[in-house]
Amino acid sequence: MKLEEGKYKFIQAWGSLGSSWGISKSMAQIHALLLSSQDGLSTDEIMEQVQLSRGNVNTNVRELINWRLVRKETVLGERKEFFVAIHDVHTIAQNIMEERKRRELEPVRRLLNELINTKIEGDEKEVAHFQTLLADLADFVHQMENLTNLMTKINNNNYMKKLIKAIS
Repeated sequence: MKLEEGKYKFIQAWGSLGSSWGISKSMAQIHALLLSSQDGLSTDEIMEQVQLSRGNVNTNVRELINWRLVRKETVLGERKEFFVAIHDVHTIAQNIMEERKRRELEPVRRLLNELINTKIEGDEKEVAHFQTLLADLADFVHQMENLTNLMTKINNNNYMKKLIKAIS
């Protein structure tokens, strides 16, 4: 298989998986393209290779920068900006976990805490059932936040990375 064919398959597969992870197919395809590129790419190069509009590329590259998966670089003498993916797999995983925690777990935790701290009126059994559900969900979200924090600590510790690699 030629390199270009392998990259194409990777970009298509990563794009399809992206929607399962809660991001758009376009964003995942751009990320895959930048991951598979050793050097930075300009907006025009990204547009050409993934066949997306300038607006779509600009929006998704900005979002990838917000997720800390891509950085913007300038080249002396060039007017264009170039975009480079973070290539360290542990850093990618950590940034994704932190962003998903911020976007998904924290709002749910705030909502659950608000509901738990609100006096709920109604049928006693139904209220008790609902309050038990809220407490169980809050406990689960808390455990997920702790797991995310633990994974972040492990990703920041080279010794732990090596230990986990040796164990697996």
